[in-house]
Amino acid sequence: MKTMWRRASGLALAPLVMASAVACGGESDSASEGTTLRVIVNITPNLTEKYWNDLFDRYEKANPGVTVKLELTGTISADAKLRQDLAAGDPPDVAQQIIPTTETASLFADLSNESWTSKAPLTDQYALDGKHYVVGVGEQIQSLVFYNKAAFTKAGLDASAIHTMDQFTEAMGKLKDAGYKPLQTSGQWVTGAQFSMMADAGVLTADPQWTAKRNDGKASFAKSGYLPYLENYKGWIDKGYLEKSALGLTYADGQTAFLNGKSAMYIMGSYFVPAADAAKKSDEIGVFSMPSDGAYPSGQFGNMSNPYVVVNKSRHKAEAIKFVKWATTDPEAIKSQLASDGNLRGGFTYPMSSLGTSVQQILDKAPNVIVKSGANQPIAGFSDELNKQVQSLFTGSSASKAAEGLDKWWNSQG
Repeated sequence: MKTMWRRASGLALAPLVMASAVACGGESDSASEGTTLRVIVNITPNLTEKYWNDLFDRYEKANPGVTVKLELTGTISADAKLRQDLAAGDPPDVAQQIIPTTETASLFADLSNESWTSKAPLTDQYALDGKHYVVGVGEQIQSLVFYNKAAFTKAGLDASAIHTMDQFTEAMGKLKDAGYKPLQTSGQWVTGAQFSMMADAGVLTADPQWTAKRNDGKASFAKSGYLPYLENYKGWIDKGYLEKSALGLTYADGQTAFLNGKSAMYIMGSYFVPAADAAKKSDEIGVFSMPSDGAYPSGQFGNMSNPYVVVNKSRHKAEAIKFVKWATTDPEAIKSQLASDGNLRGGFTYPMSSLGTSVQQILDKAPNVIVKSGANQPIAGFSDELNKQVQSLFTGSSASKAAEGLDKWWNSQG
């Protein structure tokens, strides 16, 4: 999907129905008077609590008697928050930033009979057995390398000439010699996510069905293109291109360090653009497509942005569905969420910076957007395990052990 992006003046990121109430379990709450909808939301440096409250205030004004209450995840994931609430017998109504799997689909309302879901981006790609459980606002691309233009000038580098992993590694050496931290990372979820943004672009462009093959036991991390990426990553740590102390940083810390010019490059998704805009740094930052040992440019690893699900045990299911419809179909709600997180959707434009325009140009040249969904969706919990194994490289593990660890974990999940 290709759309035109323009300068984003708004702020704030991303990493989530039925025809009638009877169709969703026999209950009816069509009378909205006095209804409180509890919504699990994704909180990030861009998507703040204030942002969500301001956005959902619009829904409340258009729907008198309905109150939208934010359910904040704090340091845990939206999925973990949902499971906690369900275990406590206190289900929320809507959850954002959760992607159902075949194992968890029963937790969510089947929205297949809602005609409006077909107009949302990537709905069919995220279908499970032909059924739609999740609806999103837009889509993100994530195989991007943002760079400090001044650092590249000082190091004598041309970003447009960096296509391969060897060239990427060579650039890091020159940046270190020029006095910069070559590549910014941090702890929390960031380490594994950045590795995915890098390795998935190359491996899944070469073999789009790789994850499905891994699910079927016909592929492994230890004997695939993922191993060379782990070896490259380990080499960067050993050469000091990635600082071991970075694991002590939060996502926000790492982003701030790059924005303040303390590091030269930063692998991150398109949702970084609003942060650069807000910091008034966009003109000082460039971007190029993730280097690859295969085709260049590779496909862009991406996903559904601002995904929403309706919780099956919601006590206000009909109202919850009506709310999700608004969040994913109302033009102003869509534009706000797209601009806040640097995302895109066919037929929608918004003002954007020079950096956002550069990201759009990368999307335009990308052969495809790679989505891990359906048969190509990893086993639940994989992102946490990947993060663990990538972080183990900072504490002495080898690339081969990390790859073997990923295979062992995957096999253990049955």
